[in-house]
Amino acid sequence: MNNREPEVPQDNSGVKEAAAAPATPAEAAAPAPAAPTDLPIKRALISVTDKSGVAEFARTLSQEFGIQIISTGGTARTLTEAEVEVTPIEDVTGFPEMMDGRVKTLHPRVHGGLLARRDVPEHLEQAAEHGIEPIDMIVVNLYAFSATIATPGTSYETAIENIDIGGPAMIRSAAKNHDSVTVVTSPDQYDAIIDELRTNAGATTFATRQRLAYLAFGLTSTYDEAIFKWMNAQISLPEVDLTPNADDNLVFPLKLNLSLPRQATLRYGENPHQNAAFYRQVMPEGSLPEGVNRDFTLGYAAFVQGKELSYNNFLDIDAAWAAVREFDGPAAVIVKHLTPCGIAQHADIVTAYQRAHDVDPTSAYGGVMAFNRPVSAAMVQAIYANDQFVEAIIAPSVDVTAAELLSEKPSIRVLATSGLNPAGWQLDYKSVEGGLLVMQADAVETDQSAYTIASERQPTPDEYDQLLFAWKCVKSVKSNAIVIANDFCMVGAGAGQPNRVNSARIAAEQAGEAAIGAVAASDAFMPFADSMEVLITAGVKAVIQPGGSVRDDEVIAAANAAGVALVFTGARHFRH
Repeated sequence: MNNREPEVPQDNSGVKEAAAAPATPAEAAAPAPAAPTDLPIKRALISVTDKSGVAEFARTLSQEFGIQIISTGGTARTLTEAEVEVTPIEDVTGFPEMMDGRVKTLHPRVHGGLLARRDVPEHLEQAAEHGIEPIDMIVVNLYAFSATIATPGTSYETAIENIDIGGPAMIRSAAKNHDSVTVVTSPDQYDAIIDELRTNAGATTFATRQRLAYLAFGLTSTYDEAIFKWMNAQISLPEVDLTPNADDNLVFPLKLNLSLPRQATLRYGENPHQNAAFYRQVMPEGSLPEGVNRDFTLGYAAFVQGKELSYNNFLDIDAAWAAVREFDGPAAVIVKHLTPCGIAQHADIVTAYQRAHDVDPTSAYGGVMAFNRPVSAAMVQAIYANDQFVEAIIAPSVDVTAAELLSEKPSIRVLATSGLNPAGWQLDYKSVEGGLLVMQADAVETDQSAYTIASERQPTPDEYDQLLFAWKCVKSVKSNAIVIANDFCMVGAGAGQPNRVNSARIAAEQAGEAAIGAVAASDAFMPFADSMEVLITAGVKAVIQPGGSVRDDEVIAAANAAGVALVFTGARHFRH
Protein backbone atom coordinates (compact mmCIF):
# COMPACT_ATOMS: atom_id res chain seq x y z
CA MET A 1 0.00 0.00 0.00
CA ASN A 2 2.77 2.42 -0.90
CA ASN A 3 0.82 4.12 -3.67
CA ARG A 4 -1.30 7.18 -3.12
CA GLU A 5 -3.98 8.88 -5.16
CA PRO A 6 -6.00 12.07 -4.63
CA GLU A 7 -9.72 11.56 -4.09
CA VAL A 8 -10.76 14.93 -5.51
CA PRO A 9 -9.33 16.56 -8.66
CA GLN A 10 -7.55 19.73 -7.66
CA ASP A 11 -7.92 22.97 -9.54
CA ASN A 12 -4.47 24.04 -10.71
CA SER A 13 -5.81 27.46 -11.63
CA GLY A 14 -6.14 28.21 -7.93
CA VAL A 15 -2.42 27.66 -7.43
CA LYS A 16 -1.43 29.75 -10.42
CA GLU A 17 -3.69 32.51 -9.24
CA ALA A 18 -2.07 32.46 -5.82
CA ALA A 19 1.37 32.55 -7.36
CA ALA A 20 0.78 35.30 -9.88
CA ALA A 21 -2.16 37.44 -8.75
CA PRO A 22 -2.26 40.11 -6.05
CA ALA A 23 -3.56 39.00 -2.67
CA THR A 24 -7.32 38.68 -2.39
CA PRO A 25 -9.12 40.86 0.20
CA ALA A 26 -9.27 37.86 2.54
CA GLU A 27 -5.55 37.27 2.16
CA ALA A 28 -4.80 40.95 2.61
CA ALA A 29 -6.77 40.94 5.84
CA ALA A 30 -5.07 37.83 7.19
CA PRO A 31 -2.32 38.25 9.83
CA ALA A 32 1.16 38.37 8.36
CA PRO A 33 3.05 35.08 8.77
CA ALA A 34 5.94 34.91 11.18
CA ALA A 35 8.07 32.99 8.67
CA PRO A 36 9.61 34.81 5.67
CA THR A 37 7.13 35.50 2.89
CA ASP A 38 9.40 33.83 0.35
CA LEU A 39 10.51 30.46 1.74
CA PRO A 40 13.33 28.59 -0.05
CA ILE A 41 12.74 24.86 -0.51
CA LYS A 42 15.69 22.72 0.63
CA ARG A 43 14.10 19.34 1.50
CA ALA A 44 10.98 17.76 -0.01
CA LEU A 45 9.22 14.54 0.95
CA ILE A 46 7.38 12.81 -1.93
CA SER A 47 4.91 9.93 -1.43
CA VAL A 48 2.15 9.58 -4.01
CA THR A 49 -0.40 7.14 -5.37
CA ASP A 50 -1.00 9.11 -8.56
CA LYS A 51 2.46 9.13 -10.07
CA SER A 52 1.50 11.23 -13.09
CA GLY A 53 4.38 13.61 -13.77
CA VAL A 54 6.03 12.96 -10.41
CA ALA A 55 9.38 11.87 -11.89
CA GLU A 56 9.67 15.00 -14.01
CA PHE A 57 8.59 17.17 -11.08
CA ALA A 58 11.08 15.57 -8.68
CA ARG A 59 13.87 15.72 -11.25
CA THR A 60 13.33 19.45 -11.70
CA LEU A 61 13.27 20.02 -7.95
CA SER A 62 16.50 18.10 -7.54
CA GLN A 63 18.53 19.15 -10.56
CA GLU A 64 17.38 22.71 -11.09
CA PHE A 65 16.96 23.81 -7.48
CA GLY A 66 19.21 21.40 -5.57
CA ILE A 67 16.36 20.20 -3.35
CA GLN A 68 16.93 16.98 -1.40
CA ILE A 69 14.23 14.43 -2.29
CA ILE A 70 13.00 12.09 0.45
CA SER A 71 10.64 9.35 -0.63
CA THR A 72 8.80 6.19 0.40
CA GLY A 73 8.26 2.70 -1.01
CA GLY A 74 6.78 2.60 -4.50
CA THR A 75 7.33 6.31 -5.09
CA ALA A 76 11.03 5.95 -4.24
CA ARG A 77 11.32 3.07 -6.71
CA THR A 78 9.63 5.11 -9.42
CA LEU A 79 11.97 8.05 -8.86
CA THR A 80 15.07 5.85 -8.68
CA GLU A 81 14.13 4.15 -11.95
CA ALA A 82 13.81 7.65 -13.45
CA GLU A 83 17.37 8.37 -12.24
CA VAL A 84 16.27 10.91 -9.63
CA GLU A 85 18.51 10.92 -6.57
CA VAL A 86 16.36 9.84 -3.59
CA THR A 87 16.87 9.60 0.16
CA PRO A 88 14.77 6.65 1.43
CA ILE A 89 12.41 7.49 4.27
CA GLU A 90 14.06 4.90 6.52
CA ASP A 91 17.35 6.84 6.28
CA VAL A 92 15.50 9.80 7.81
CA THR A 93 13.52 7.99 10.51
CA GLY A 94 16.04 5.26 11.35
CA PHE A 95 13.20 2.73 11.13
CA PRO A 96 12.24 0.46 8.24
CA GLU A 97 8.77 0.57 6.71
CA MET A 98 6.78 -2.02 8.63
CA MET A 99 3.38 -3.67 9.08
CA ASP A 100 2.73 -3.92 5.33
CA GLY A 101 3.43 -0.22 4.88
CA ARG A 102 1.03 0.89 7.61
CA VAL A 103 3.92 2.52 9.47
CA LYS A 104 6.59 4.43 7.63
CA THR A 105 6.08 8.21 7.91
CA LEU A 106 4.45 8.31 11.37
CA HIS A 107 7.65 9.41 13.06
CA PRO A 108 8.92 12.53 14.93
CA ARG A 109 11.64 13.09 12.33
CA VAL A 110 8.90 13.47 9.72
CA HIS A 111 6.23 15.31 11.67
CA GLY A 112 8.75 17.27 13.72
CA GLY A 113 10.35 18.38 10.45
CA LEU A 114 6.94 19.50 9.19
CA LEU A 115 5.53 21.06 12.37
CA ALA A 116 8.55 22.90 13.78
CA ARG A 117 7.94 26.64 13.63
CA ARG A 118 10.87 28.38 12.02
CA ASP A 119 10.18 31.56 14.02
CA VAL A 120 10.26 29.87 17.44
CA PRO A 121 13.86 29.33 18.67
CA GLU A 122 12.76 26.68 21.17
CA HIS A 123 11.28 24.60 18.35
CA LEU A 124 14.48 24.78 16.35
CA GLU A 125 16.61 23.97 19.42
CA GLN A 126 14.48 20.91 20.21
CA ALA A 127 14.63 19.79 16.59
CA ALA A 128 18.41 20.05 16.57
CA GLU A 129 18.65 18.22 19.91
CA HIS A 130 16.75 15.24 18.49
CA GLY A 131 18.30 15.21 15.04
CA ILE A 132 15.19 16.54 13.29
CA GLU A 133 15.79 18.47 10.08
CA PRO A 134 13.14 20.77 8.61
CA ILE A 135 11.04 19.48 5.69
CA ASP A 136 10.05 22.41 3.50
CA MET A 137 7.73 20.69 1.05
CA ILE A 138 5.62 17.56 0.90
CA VAL A 139 4.18 16.08 -2.29
CA VAL A 140 1.49 13.67 -1.14
CA ASN A 141 -1.75 12.29 -2.49
CA LEU A 142 -3.82 9.56 -0.95
CA TYR A 143 -4.67 5.87 -1.27
CA ALA A 144 -7.50 5.47 -3.77
CA PHE A 145 -10.18 4.64 -1.23
CA SER A 146 -13.16 5.76 -3.33
CA ALA A 147 -11.91 3.89 -6.39
CA THR A 148 -11.38 0.79 -4.26
CA ILE A 149 -14.88 0.67 -2.79
CA ALA A 150 -16.35 1.42 -6.23
CA THR A 151 -14.91 -1.85 -7.55
CA PRO A 152 -17.56 -4.60 -7.49
CA GLY A 153 -16.80 -7.36 -5.03
CA THR A 154 -14.38 -5.33 -2.92
CA SER A 155 -14.10 -6.96 0.49
CA TYR A 156 -14.42 -5.15 3.78
CA GLU A 157 -10.78 -5.96 4.58
CA THR A 158 -9.55 -4.55 1.27
CA ALA A 159 -11.49 -1.34 1.82
CA ILE A 160 -10.01 -0.97 5.31
CA GLU A 161 -6.46 -1.45 4.00
CA ASN A 162 -7.07 1.35 1.50
CA ILE A 163 -7.79 3.87 4.26
CA ASP A 164 -4.75 6.12 4.21
CA ILE A 165 -3.27 7.13 7.57
CA GLY A 166 0.21 8.46 6.98
CA GLY A 167 -0.79 10.57 3.98
CA PRO A 168 -3.55 12.59 5.68
CA ALA A 169 -1.36 12.95 8.78
CA MET A 170 1.49 14.46 6.75
CA ILE A 171 -0.85 16.67 4.76
CA ARG A 172 -2.46 18.04 7.91
CA SER A 173 0.90 18.65 9.60
CA ALA A 174 2.25 20.48 6.56
CA ALA A 175 -0.96 22.44 6.03
CA LYS A 176 -1.09 23.47 9.69
CA ASN A 177 2.44 24.84 9.39
CA HIS A 178 1.95 26.48 5.99
CA ASP A 179 3.82 29.51 7.30
CA SER A 180 6.89 27.41 6.56
CA VAL A 181 5.85 24.33 4.56
CA THR A 182 4.55 23.96 1.01
CA VAL A 183 1.96 21.16 0.72
CA VAL A 184 1.37 19.79 -2.80
CA THR A 185 -1.54 17.35 -3.13
CA SER A 186 -2.18 16.97 -6.88
CA PRO A 187 -0.18 16.59 -10.11
CA ASP A 188 -2.26 19.49 -11.41
CA GLN A 189 -0.27 21.76 -9.10
CA TYR A 190 3.23 20.77 -10.29
CA ASP A 191 3.63 23.24 -13.15
CA ALA A 192 2.50 26.23 -11.09
CA ILE A 193 4.91 25.29 -8.30
CA ILE A 194 7.84 25.04 -10.71
CA ASP A 195 6.90 28.37 -12.27
CA GLU A 196 6.87 30.02 -8.86
CA LEU A 197 10.18 28.49 -7.80
CA ARG A 198 11.76 29.83 -10.98
CA THR A 199 10.24 33.26 -10.45
CA ASN A 200 11.25 33.44 -6.77
CA ALA A 201 14.74 31.94 -6.78
CA GLY A 202 13.67 28.56 -5.45
CA ALA A 203 11.16 29.90 -2.92
CA THR A 204 7.37 29.83 -2.55
CA THR A 205 5.30 32.77 -1.36
CA PHE A 206 3.04 32.77 1.66
CA ALA A 207 0.02 33.40 -0.58
CA THR A 208 0.72 30.20 -2.50
CA ARG A 209 1.41 28.16 0.66
CA GLN A 210 -1.82 29.44 2.19
CA ARG A 211 -3.85 28.55 -0.93
CA LEU A 212 -2.26 25.09 -1.09
CA ALA A 213 -3.02 24.50 2.60
CA TYR A 214 -6.64 25.44 1.96
CA LEU A 215 -6.85 22.88 -0.86
CA ALA A 216 -5.08 20.29 1.30
CA PHE A 217 -7.59 20.58 4.15
CA GLY A 218 -10.37 20.28 1.57
CA LEU A 219 -8.80 17.07 0.28
CA THR A 220 -8.50 15.43 3.71
CA SER A 221 -12.03 16.53 4.63
CA THR A 222 -13.43 14.97 1.45
CA TYR A 223 -11.39 11.81 1.99
CA ASP A 224 -12.66 11.37 5.54
CA GLU A 225 -16.21 12.03 4.38
CA ALA A 226 -15.93 9.18 1.84
CA ILE A 227 -14.78 6.82 4.59
CA PHE A 228 -17.53 8.02 6.92
CA LYS A 229 -20.23 7.38 4.31
CA TRP A 230 -18.84 3.94 3.45
CA MET A 231 -18.68 2.95 7.13
CA ASN A 232 -22.22 4.19 7.62
CA ALA A 233 -23.34 1.83 4.84
CA GLN A 234 -21.53 -1.14 6.42
CA ILE A 235 -23.05 -1.07 9.89
CA SER A 236 -26.59 -1.89 10.93
CA LEU A 237 -26.46 -0.61 14.49
CA PRO A 238 -28.93 2.22 15.14
CA GLU A 239 -27.52 5.62 15.89
CA VAL A 240 -28.94 6.40 19.31
CA ASP A 241 -29.86 9.95 20.21
CA LEU A 242 -29.20 10.29 23.92
CA THR A 243 -30.77 13.71 24.33
CA PRO A 244 -33.89 13.78 26.55
CA ASN A 245 -37.17 12.78 24.90
CA ALA A 246 -35.50 12.27 21.53
CA ASP A 247 -36.68 9.67 19.04
CA ASP A 248 -34.06 7.47 17.42
CA ASN A 249 -34.01 7.93 13.65
CA LEU A 250 -32.20 5.50 11.40
CA VAL A 251 -32.58 7.66 8.28
CA PHE A 252 -31.09 10.93 9.44
CA PRO A 253 -27.73 10.97 11.26
CA LEU A 254 -27.28 13.03 14.40
CA LYS A 255 -24.62 14.99 12.55
CA LEU A 256 -24.85 15.71 8.83
CA ASN A 257 -21.51 15.94 7.03
CA LEU A 258 -21.65 17.07 3.43
CA SER A 259 -18.65 17.17 1.13
CA LEU A 260 -19.28 19.02 -2.11
CA PRO A 261 -16.24 20.12 -4.12
CA ARG A 262 -16.93 23.08 -6.37
CA GLN A 263 -17.21 21.93 -9.96
CA ALA A 264 -18.02 25.19 -11.71
CA THR A 265 -18.76 28.84 -11.16
CA LEU A 266 -21.86 29.83 -13.10
CA ARG A 267 -22.45 32.99 -15.11
CA TYR A 268 -25.07 34.06 -12.58
CA GLY A 269 -27.86 32.67 -10.42
CA GLU A 270 -31.61 32.89 -10.92
CA ASN A 271 -31.07 36.51 -11.95
CA PRO A 272 -28.04 38.30 -13.42
CA HIS A 273 -27.27 40.20 -10.20
CA GLN A 274 -26.89 36.94 -8.21
CA ASN A 275 -23.62 35.01 -8.19
CA ALA A 276 -23.82 31.22 -8.30
CA ALA A 277 -21.77 28.02 -8.44
CA PHE A 278 -22.35 24.29 -8.80
CA TYR A 279 -21.00 21.91 -6.15
CA ARG A 280 -21.01 18.19 -6.87
CA GLN A 281 -21.78 15.84 -4.01
CA VAL A 282 -19.10 13.25 -3.28
CA MET A 283 -20.83 9.88 -3.55
CA PRO A 284 -18.45 6.92 -3.16
CA GLU A 285 -19.93 4.00 -5.09
CA GLY A 286 -19.60 1.64 -2.15
CA SER A 287 -21.73 3.92 0.04
CA LEU A 288 -24.75 4.13 -2.28
CA PRO A 289 -27.93 2.07 -1.90
CA GLU A 290 -28.18 -1.15 -3.88
CA GLY A 291 -29.30 -0.48 -7.43
CA VAL A 292 -28.07 3.13 -7.45
CA ASN A 293 -25.20 4.26 -9.67
CA ARG A 294 -23.45 7.56 -9.08
CA ASP A 295 -22.81 8.06 -12.80
CA PHE A 296 -26.55 7.96 -13.54
CA THR A 297 -27.08 11.22 -11.64
CA LEU A 298 -27.27 14.72 -13.07
CA GLY A 299 -24.19 15.77 -11.10
CA TYR A 300 -22.04 13.11 -12.79
CA ALA A 301 -23.67 13.11 -16.24
CA ALA A 302 -21.43 13.33 -19.29
CA PHE A 303 -21.65 16.68 -21.03
CA VAL A 304 -22.08 15.77 -24.69
CA GLN A 305 -22.24 19.27 -26.12
CA GLY A 306 -23.60 22.77 -25.70
CA LYS A 307 -23.16 26.02 -23.87
CA GLU A 308 -22.27 25.93 -20.20
CA LEU A 309 -25.13 25.09 -17.87
CA SER A 310 -26.77 27.97 -16.04
CA TYR A 311 -28.23 27.94 -12.53
CA ASN A 312 -31.76 27.74 -13.95
CA ASN A 313 -30.69 25.01 -16.39
CA PHE A 314 -29.58 22.85 -13.47
CA LEU A 315 -32.91 23.30 -11.70
CA ASP A 316 -35.02 22.58 -14.77
CA ILE A 317 -32.93 19.59 -15.84
CA ASP A 318 -33.13 18.13 -12.34
CA ALA A 319 -36.92 18.55 -12.29
CA ALA A 320 -37.30 16.92 -15.71
CA TRP A 321 -34.91 14.07 -14.88
CA ALA A 322 -36.72 13.34 -11.60
CA ALA A 323 -40.07 13.29 -13.41
CA VAL A 324 -39.12 11.02 -16.31
CA ARG A 325 -37.59 8.39 -14.02
CA GLU A 326 -41.03 7.63 -12.58
CA PHE A 327 -42.11 5.86 -15.78
CA ASP A 328 -41.25 2.30 -16.77
CA GLY A 329 -42.35 2.64 -20.39
CA PRO A 330 -40.70 5.03 -22.87
CA ALA A 331 -41.52 8.56 -21.69
CA ALA A 332 -40.76 12.17 -22.49
CA VAL A 333 -40.98 15.15 -20.15
CA ILE A 334 -40.71 18.81 -21.11
CA VAL A 335 -40.15 21.30 -18.28
CA LYS A 336 -40.34 25.08 -18.30
CA HIS A 337 -39.50 27.07 -15.17
CA LEU A 338 -39.55 23.94 -12.97
CA THR A 339 -43.05 23.01 -14.17
CA PRO A 340 -43.79 20.12 -16.55
CA CYS A 341 -45.63 21.51 -19.58
CA GLY A 342 -45.68 18.18 -21.40
CA ILE A 343 -45.50 14.55 -20.25
CA ALA A 344 -46.29 11.54 -22.41
CA GLN A 345 -45.64 7.81 -22.44
CA HIS A 346 -45.75 5.66 -25.59
CA ALA A 347 -44.14 2.47 -26.89
CA ASP A 348 -42.37 4.68 -29.46
CA ILE A 349 -40.25 7.30 -27.71
CA VAL A 350 -40.47 9.67 -30.69
CA THR A 351 -44.26 9.57 -30.47
CA ALA A 352 -44.00 10.17 -26.73
CA TYR A 353 -41.93 13.29 -27.42
CA GLN A 354 -44.31 14.54 -30.10
CA ARG A 355 -47.35 14.14 -27.87
CA ALA A 356 -45.59 15.84 -24.94
CA HIS A 357 -44.68 18.74 -27.23
CA ASP A 358 -48.18 19.08 -28.67
CA VAL A 359 -49.75 19.51 -25.22
CA ASP A 360 -48.39 23.07 -24.99
CA PRO A 361 -46.05 24.04 -27.87
CA THR A 362 -45.84 27.63 -26.64
CA SER A 363 -44.47 26.61 -23.24
CA ALA A 364 -42.32 23.84 -24.74
CA TYR A 365 -40.42 26.47 -26.73
CA GLY A 366 -37.24 27.15 -24.78
CA GLY A 367 -37.86 24.23 -22.44
CA VAL A 368 -35.75 21.42 -21.04
CA MET A 369 -36.44 17.86 -22.20
CA ALA A 370 -35.81 14.55 -20.45
CA PHE A 371 -36.14 11.06 -21.90
CA ASN A 372 -35.86 7.69 -20.20
CA ARG A 373 -34.67 6.09 -23.43
CA PRO A 374 -31.69 6.90 -25.69
CA VAL A 375 -31.96 9.94 -27.93
CA SER A 376 -32.22 8.75 -31.54
CA ALA A 377 -31.76 10.53 -34.84
CA ALA A 378 -35.52 10.29 -35.44
CA MET A 379 -36.14 12.09 -32.15
CA VAL A 380 -33.77 14.92 -33.06
CA GLN A 381 -35.39 15.20 -36.48
CA ALA A 382 -38.81 15.49 -34.80
CA ILE A 383 -37.51 18.26 -32.55
CA TYR A 384 -36.11 20.11 -35.55
CA ALA A 385 -39.33 19.60 -37.51
CA ASN A 386 -41.21 21.36 -34.71
CA ASP A 387 -38.78 24.27 -35.02
CA GLN A 388 -38.45 23.99 -31.24
CA PHE A 389 -35.85 26.02 -29.41
CA VAL A 390 -34.35 23.71 -26.77
CA GLU A 391 -32.37 24.78 -23.73
CA ALA A 392 -31.18 21.31 -22.71
CA ILE A 393 -31.71 17.58 -23.19
CA ILE A 394 -30.93 14.83 -20.69
CA ALA A 395 -31.20 11.12 -21.44
CA PRO A 396 -29.39 7.88 -20.65
CA SER A 397 -27.46 8.10 -23.93
CA VAL A 398 -27.33 9.76 -27.34
CA ASP A 399 -26.98 7.72 -30.52
CA VAL A 400 -24.02 8.57 -32.76
CA THR A 401 -26.22 9.80 -35.59
CA ALA A 402 -28.34 11.81 -33.16
CA ALA A 403 -25.18 13.43 -31.76
CA GLU A 404 -24.14 14.42 -35.28
CA LEU A 405 -27.52 16.05 -35.89
CA LEU A 406 -27.45 17.83 -32.54
CA SER A 407 -23.99 19.22 -33.32
CA GLU A 408 -25.67 21.32 -36.02
CA LYS A 409 -27.11 23.35 -33.14
CA PRO A 410 -24.09 23.62 -30.80
CA SER A 411 -25.88 25.85 -28.30
CA ILE A 412 -28.19 22.99 -27.20
CA ARG A 413 -26.92 21.54 -23.94
CA VAL A 414 -26.95 17.74 -24.08
CA LEU A 415 -26.23 15.45 -21.10
CA ALA A 416 -25.98 11.66 -21.05
CA THR A 417 -26.16 9.73 -17.78
CA SER A 418 -25.49 6.20 -19.14
CA GLY A 419 -28.43 4.88 -17.10
CA LEU A 420 -31.31 5.65 -14.75
CA ASN A 421 -31.51 5.38 -10.98
CA PRO A 422 -34.86 4.64 -9.33
CA ALA A 423 -36.90 7.68 -8.34
CA GLY A 424 -36.72 8.80 -4.73
CA TRP A 425 -33.48 7.10 -3.67
CA GLN A 426 -31.68 10.19 -2.41
CA LEU A 427 -32.09 12.81 0.30
CA ASP A 428 -33.28 16.26 -0.71
CA TYR A 429 -31.71 19.35 0.84
CA LYS A 430 -33.15 22.83 1.04
CA SER A 431 -31.42 25.74 2.67
CA VAL A 432 -33.17 28.14 5.00
CA GLU A 433 -31.58 31.05 6.77
CA GLY A 434 -29.26 29.55 9.36
CA GLY A 435 -29.96 25.92 8.57
CA LEU A 436 -30.69 23.08 6.21
CA LEU A 437 -33.88 21.06 5.79
CA VAL A 438 -33.41 17.42 4.81
CA MET A 439 -35.99 14.90 3.66
CA GLN A 440 -36.20 11.72 1.69
CA ALA A 441 -36.86 12.43 -1.96
CA ASP A 442 -40.41 11.82 -3.15
CA ALA A 443 -41.34 8.87 -5.35
CA VAL A 444 -44.71 7.48 -6.36
CA GLU A 445 -45.66 4.44 -4.30
CA THR A 446 -46.28 1.35 -6.41
CA ASP A 447 -48.08 -0.81 -3.83
CA GLN A 448 -51.66 -0.58 -5.08
CA SER A 449 -52.87 -2.76 -2.24
CA ALA A 450 -52.90 0.43 -0.16
CA TYR A 451 -55.26 2.13 -2.62
CA THR A 452 -59.02 2.31 -1.98
CA ILE A 453 -61.82 2.54 -4.50
CA ALA A 454 -63.94 5.20 -2.81
CA SER A 455 -66.67 5.50 -5.45
CA GLU A 456 -69.57 3.23 -6.32
CA ARG A 457 -68.24 2.78 -9.84
CA GLN A 458 -65.04 0.82 -10.23
CA PRO A 459 -62.52 2.23 -12.69
CA THR A 460 -62.09 0.12 -15.81
CA PRO A 461 -58.66 -1.55 -16.27
CA ASP A 462 -57.76 1.07 -18.87
CA GLU A 463 -58.89 3.89 -16.59
CA TYR A 464 -56.85 2.45 -13.75
CA ASP A 465 -53.71 2.41 -15.91
CA GLN A 466 -54.42 6.00 -16.97
CA LEU A 467 -54.95 7.01 -13.33
CA LEU A 468 -51.56 5.57 -12.37
CA PHE A 469 -49.96 7.54 -15.21
CA ALA A 470 -51.68 10.75 -14.05
CA TRP A 471 -50.62 10.01 -10.46
CA LYS A 472 -46.99 9.85 -11.55
CA CYS A 473 -47.38 13.07 -13.52
CA VAL A 474 -48.92 15.07 -10.68
CA LYS A 475 -46.02 14.23 -8.37
CA SER A 476 -43.79 16.51 -10.43
CA VAL A 477 -46.20 19.46 -10.68
CA LYS A 478 -46.07 22.33 -8.21
CA SER A 479 -48.82 22.34 -5.57
CA ASN A 480 -51.66 22.85 -5.47
CA ALA A 481 -51.55 20.48 -8.44
CA ILE A 482 -54.25 19.05 -10.69
CA VAL A 483 -53.34 16.98 -13.77
CA ILE A 484 -55.68 15.76 -16.50
CA ALA A 485 -54.40 12.87 -18.64
CA ASN A 486 -55.75 11.17 -21.72
CA ASP A 487 -54.20 8.22 -23.53
CA PHE A 488 -51.03 8.37 -21.39
CA CYS A 489 -50.46 12.03 -22.10
CA MET A 490 -50.78 14.95 -19.71
CA VAL A 491 -53.26 17.17 -21.52
CA GLY A 492 -53.88 19.73 -18.78
CA ALA A 493 -52.11 20.89 -15.64
CA GLY A 494 -52.95 23.43 -12.97
CA ALA A 495 -49.97 24.26 -10.80
CA GLY A 496 -48.87 26.52 -7.99
CA GLN A 497 -52.23 28.05 -7.19
CA PRO A 498 -53.13 29.12 -3.63
CA ASN A 499 -56.34 27.08 -3.86
CA ARG A 500 -57.03 23.76 -5.52
CA VAL A 501 -60.21 24.70 -7.36
CA ASN A 502 -58.32 27.30 -9.42
CA SER A 503 -55.77 24.63 -10.34
CA ALA A 504 -58.66 22.42 -11.49
CA ARG A 505 -60.05 25.26 -13.61
CA ILE A 506 -56.66 25.90 -15.23
CA ALA A 507 -56.14 22.20 -15.98
CA ALA A 508 -59.62 21.88 -17.46
CA GLU A 509 -59.20 24.99 -19.59
CA GLN A 510 -55.86 23.77 -20.95
CA ALA A 511 -57.20 20.28 -21.67
CA GLY A 512 -60.31 21.53 -23.47
CA GLU A 513 -62.06 18.75 -25.37
CA ALA A 514 -59.23 16.36 -24.46
CA ALA A 515 -60.70 16.27 -20.94
CA ILE A 516 -63.78 14.41 -22.20
CA GLY A 517 -63.39 10.80 -21.08
CA ALA A 518 -60.02 11.60 -19.50
CA VAL A 519 -58.73 10.95 -15.98
CA ALA A 520 -57.40 13.38 -13.40
CA ALA A 521 -55.06 13.39 -10.42
CA SER A 522 -54.83 15.69 -7.42
CA ASP A 523 -51.54 15.75 -5.49
CA ALA A 524 -53.29 16.27 -2.14
CA PHE A 525 -56.84 15.67 -0.92
CA MET A 526 -59.68 17.80 -2.24
CA PRO A 527 -60.86 19.85 0.75
CA PHE A 528 -64.22 20.56 -0.89
CA ALA A 529 -66.30 19.05 -3.66
CA ASP A 530 -65.75 22.13 -5.89
CA SER A 531 -62.55 20.81 -7.53
CA MET A 532 -64.28 17.52 -8.30
CA GLU A 533 -67.23 19.39 -9.79
CA VAL A 534 -64.93 21.39 -12.10
CA LEU A 535 -63.35 18.16 -13.37
CA ILE A 536 -66.74 16.47 -13.81
CA THR A 537 -68.01 19.44 -15.81
CA ALA A 538 -64.91 19.23 -18.03
CA GLY A 539 -65.74 15.60 -18.85
CA VAL A 540 -63.31 13.68 -16.61
CA LYS A 541 -64.49 10.11 -15.92
CA ALA A 542 -62.04 8.96 -13.20
CA VAL A 543 -60.02 10.72 -10.50
CA ILE A 544 -57.13 9.66 -8.26
CA GLN A 545 -56.21 11.55 -5.10
CA PRO A 546 -54.92 10.84 -1.56
CA GLY A 547 -58.21 11.23 0.30
CA GLY A 548 -58.29 12.11 3.97
CA SER A 549 -60.31 15.33 3.95
CA VAL A 550 -62.97 15.88 6.60
CA ARG A 551 -65.27 16.45 3.62
CA ASP A 552 -64.37 13.27 1.74
CA ASP A 553 -68.04 12.27 1.90
CA GLU A 554 -69.01 15.35 -0.10
CA VAL A 555 -66.33 14.64 -2.72
CA ILE A 556 -67.37 10.98 -2.97
CA ALA A 557 -71.03 11.99 -3.28
CA ALA A 558 -70.19 14.32 -6.17
CA ALA A 559 -68.28 11.54 -7.91
CA ASN A 560 -71.09 9.04 -7.40
CA ALA A 561 -73.72 11.45 -8.66
CA ALA A 562 -71.77 11.85 -11.92
CA GLY A 563 -70.78 8.18 -12.25
CA VAL A 564 -67.09 9.09 -11.87
CA ALA A 565 -64.66 6.51 -10.51
CA LEU A 566 -62.67 7.76 -7.52
CA VAL A 567 -59.47 6.17 -6.17
CA PHE A 568 -57.87 7.13 -2.84
CA THR A 569 -54.16 6.38 -2.57
CA GLY A 570 -53.68 7.22 1.11
CA ALA A 571 -50.49 9.15 0.25
CA ARG A 572 -49.97 12.64 -1.11
CA HIS A 573 -47.32 14.15 -3.37
CA PHE A 574 -47.38 17.78 -2.32
CA ARG A 575 -44.58 19.78 -3.95
CA HIS A 576 -44.10 23.11 -2.21
